[in-house]
Amino acid sequence: MAKRVRVVRMSVEQPLWRALTAYRVLTMLYAILLAVFGREKYERPWVAIAFLAVMTLWTLATLPKVSGAAACTKRFLGADLTLALIGILVTPLADFQAQHMDGPTLPSIWTAGSVLAFAIKGGWRWAAFASTFVAVANLIERAQPSRDTLHNVLLVWVASIAIGYVVEVARASERTLARALEIEAATRERERLARDIHDSVLQVLAMVQRRGTAIGGEAAELGRMAGEQEVALRTLVSSGLVPPTRVSEDAAEGAVVRTVETDDDEDPPAATDLRALLAPHAGSRVTFAEPGAPVLLAPEAARELAAAVGAALDNVRVHAGEGAQAWILVEDWPDEAIVTVRDDGPGIPEGRLAQAEGEGRLGVALSIRGRLRDLGGTAELISVPGQGTEVELKVPKVSRGKAGSVR
Repeated sequence: MAKRVRVVRMSVEQPLWRALTAYRVLTMLYAILLAVFGREKYERPWVAIAFLAVMTLWTLATLPKVSGAAACTKRFLGADLTLALIGILVTPLADFQAQHMDGPTLPSIWTAGSVLAFAIKGGWRWAAFASTFVAVANLIERAQPSRDTLHNVLLVWVASIAIGYVVEVARASERTLARALEIEAATRERERLARDIHDSVLQVLAMVQRRGTAIGGEAAELGRMAGEQEVALRTLVSSGLVPPTRVSEDAAEGAVVRTVETDDDEDPPAATDLRALLAPHAGSRVTFAEPGAPVLLAPEAARELAAAVGAALDNVRVHAGEGAQAWILVEDWPDEAIVTVRDDGPGIPEGRLAQAEGEGRLGVALSIRGRLRDLGGTAELISVPGQGTEVELKVPKVSRGKAGSVR
């Protein structure tokens, strides 16, 4: 079945750009209403009308420019700030008393939108740059600035810098999160490769070593060489030496990148009956008990769970002996599937699993627990020396891992 990969870019900046778009439109309407209700005070109303007309056309025409960081260019920011500064400086031409009163300028609080665009685009340094020009323009427009004027100028300057700083912190957090997701994905891929190697190459090398030693002669030398390669490969797997995952360009820019695999077909893949995958393990020394109805799981979940059961049976053959008896019990519950693998071997001595992991023997850690963890399930191992070992594997029907869900 063909698959396509879709990359979803998520950023905390996007809501800020949407808020800025709404702010520019609302403050444009506010400035127009102020001019309409205060039209009697204008000695030259045509100046106010001309500027507000230009501001309205500019605001509506440049709405796409404030839809995101990529569209908001330096050239646009410079032109937008210039228009705001012109509006402040021409206010006394329309209202002669504006220099001696604390009334609003022609653009009013629309000017703050230009400063906020600088803050969201470039952080606190850009915000400080833009707000400084606005502050100077306001002080020039007021021939004798009052306490309220100074207070408003300082408020805009501090608020814009604070918003710019918050944006920079958010970007740094996004980059950290994106890198953590990349590392997690690389770690899961390493574990998957290690499981595949353990289930195939390492098992074959271990068998060659045992058989070669038992046969003797030239076969013993072959077994010794296979044993050396097994140790070297286990060391390589346990050290996690695989090529590093490249950080995507979107992640480097501070976005959280999520890769989603979707099928071209609308229908989800058909569920797999777990019993069909486990039944081949039944034999003279393996008893298989199943429910009477199909145990349906997502295909990948069923395959991974069956592989974990196979790894548990491999451990029985290797550690409990060729004559050990094993039992597989499958249980189907509404929310989860449970598979129990039990044997009548000598059991696992206390501390042996930790020692095996230290030696690079990661069968239980990777082939069993690692698989179940990726599926959102659990693997519990109970062993009493002299009384055998029991491994209980639980997988939820709606997997929280990569396997998907079956409904």
